[in-house]
Amino acid sequence: MIRWQNLWRLIPLWMVLLLAGCGDPTTSALRPRGPVARDQLFLMKLSFGIMILVVVVVFVIYLYVLVRFRQKKGEKDIVPKQVEGSHTLELIWTVIPIISLLILAVPTVQYTFKALEDHRGNQDALHVKVTAHAFWWQFEYPSLGIATAQDLVIPTGKKIAFEITASDVKHSFWIPSLGGKMDTNPGLNNIFYLQADEVDTFKGICAELCGASHALMLFKVNSLDPANFDKWVADMKAPATIPADAKRGEQVFKDNCLSCHAVNAQGLGAGPNLNGFAKREMVAGILPHNDESLRKWILDPQAQKPGNKMPAFGPNGPKPLGEQDVNDLIKYLNAPQ
Repeated sequence: MIRWQNLWRLIPLWMVLLLAGCGDPTTSALRPRGPVARDQLFLMKLSFGIMILVVVVVFVIYLYVLVRFRQKKGEKDIVPKQVEGSHTLELIWTVIPIISLLILAVPTVQYTFKALEDHRGNQDALHVKVTAHAFWWQFEYPSLGIATAQDLVIPTGKKIAFEITASDVKHSFWIPSLGGKMDTNPGLNNIFYLQADEVDTFKGICAELCGASHALMLFKVNSLDPANFDKWVADMKAPATIPADAKRGEQVFKDNCLSCHAVNAQGLGAGPNLNGFAKREMVAGILPHNDESLRKWILDPQAQKPGNKMPAFGPNGPKPLGEQDVNDLIKYLNAPQ
């Protein structure tokens, strides 16, 4: 009876097991959408299969010994036959683990070196430089002469040669659907590549605890077919045409934001490049792109993403903006270009 009464203590365990299957499918390494991710899923399945096999064999032997050599009725103080010093058994339980490790180690080493191949000089690959900041991502395309932030756009069917670093502390670049994570270290460039097979949208995250808004250091990956990718590049390079009703907002931007944020194809600054910002689906990587989200971010960015370096332009900020200035700034940022 006492045992049944204590079963309620197992409820948290059952809840954990049930919730383990929940999550965002765009951040699952178990749903590969590219060759690198498929290679890594194969390694996971291989290692899991070996572990399951070992567990099954051990349990089968355990149950066999438990039944075969149990103490029978009438038997007392029966000492089993001792096998200490048996060279045969010692070879078995030494050789089998070695073989299991080799089966796992050989493809693991092979795929690890394969994923770390440097394709930056490959004419059929796209070179992308990634810089991690607190708490946002910067993407540069050296061969295309453009730079952007938060939204990584890549062509399908082409190797993306990543060169990643960090500007402040250690972060970790991870697009679960396309491949494994890679640390970004200040002063060090790490090299690896990924590839997307299909047109889709994926979620990227920071996988290294880096500060107060580590969990909010998200970015989006858009994989486009080659024709649409070329169109995106052309749109990024095209001169911006500011509508007449957004001119005052442009001046507000120049007076307050231009020292940190670039709004041209190649510009880099202390803050994210906002070229093409009107077409992005998220604000600061975490808020849905609409006027209300922009207003919240402009007036009090710390309330949305603690620890970021953007000053507040609300009443309590160092340089507060009036309501009309904020409205004009939002109109400028959302103006079609």
